[in-house]
Amino acid sequence: MNNTKTYLNVSYAQKDAVKSLGARWDPTNKKWYVPANIDLTLFAAWRIESGEPEIKTLPSNTAAGVITYPADKNFVAYDGQVPPWD
Repeated sequence: MNNTKTYLNVSYAQKDAVKSLGARWDPTNKKWYVPANIDLTLFAAWRIESGEPEIKTLPSNTAAGVITYPADKNFVAYDGQVPPWD
């Protein structure tokens, strides 16, 4: 038996639809997948082609191209390398 998983690109709003067709959730990869024993044609709208990149969308509260600057001219952003109190 083939144990391959075919991963899907499913929005949160459509998760119940793919689940009702037999898709399963992979908690490690945080993606829905189709088990090997289920017909893939049912999931054509959600298939991720291997050579095709996933479509990423910006959150609705993020404006593309907007840059914000700190109000304090002496502000230095914390880069996570050393504690800011040293």
